[in-house]
Amino acid sequence: MRHNRVVNESNRSVLSASALEGEAAVEPKLRPWKLDEYIGQTKVRSNLEVFIGAARARDEALDHVLLTGPPGLGKTTLAHIVAHEMGVGLRITAGPMLARPGDLAAILTNLQPRDVLFIDEIHRMPTIIEEVLYSAMEDFVLDVVIGEGPGARTHRYDLKPFTLIGATTRPGLLSQPLHGRFGIHHRLDFYDAESLAMIIERTARILSMSIEPEAAKEIARRSRGTPRIANRLLRRVRDFAQFEGKVEVDRQTADEALVKLEVDEYGLDELDIRILTVLIEKFAGGPAGVSSLAASLGEDRGTLEDLYEPFLLQAGFLQRTPRGRVATARAYKRLGIVPGKSESSLF
Repeated sequence: MRHNRVVNESNRSVLSASALEGEAAVEPKLRPWKLDEYIGQTKVRSNLEVFIGAARARDEALDHVLLTGPPGLGKTTLAHIVAHEMGVGLRITAGPMLARPGDLAAILTNLQPRDVLFIDEIHRMPTIIEEVLYSAMEDFVLDVVIGEGPGARTHRYDLKPFTLIGATTRPGLLSQPLHGRFGIHHRLDFYDAESLAMIIERTARILSMSIEPEAAKEIARRSRGTPRIANRLLRRVRDFAQFEGKVEVDRQTADEALVKLEVDEYGLDELDIRILTVLIEKFAGGPAGVSSLAASLGEDRGTLEDLYEPFLLQAGFLQRTPRGRVATARAYKRLGIVPGKSESSLF
């Protein structure tokens, strides 16, 4: 019955670009620690190499860095690499965790010279925290209001020079004043299958498992352009291979395992199919606004915009127009629908 325990894992979870419960102990083991070990994102990697090298030569903190892009592409990994390459400490937090100015002050006042502070989901910081950050980022000072009412007074703390790395999937939600205080801006894009196959082979070596190059390519092809998903699928395929008593993951084993996990040849999951189906069947292929799509699907608009739409756009199943989202010919072909014909049986 072991097969059932693996197969019953939610397909939507297997293909989620967000970290799942239990992965916090696994991902650090797979994470590269140097820029020359980092696979993919060539332009980002080469530019950071220059900026880090120049900052180290001047014995200065690296300028503040803003990393944008869909989840699972390596923003947290890059923060670790930057700190390691700079030879400094790394402090990690998230926007929603910084509820009060005191929370931020406790972190900033304990940073050592040139340390890196990584704030994930920086677009979700409260406005009051963002305003405190302005002077900290620009002048390395922290103004803290002590007391309330007429007797309140402001105390200024001098901070050691530090580097703030902010990560966000929704850069449009950052205010212009905050956005403008980042001197280095990089967007991480979805990976091509070749880079993902290299990541899968590297992960296999770390996990002391053997995998054929063709099997790595097959997993890569279905990984939605996302390293986190590629590594997760590799671990699940390994489970199937070990259950079958195989010492090496070959192409056939990988293909059979992915079929059992209901991961299709494009890496689409159940919600992807529903999005395309509703767009074609209910909105005649579009254009349709994302709010209308979300309402029809019973899903949160942010989930569609952050987790699903970017990949569907990149993979050529959706187009974004001024009037809304439009299904492409590839979407019709994937669903087996002839443009202009209704297929209500799909619901």
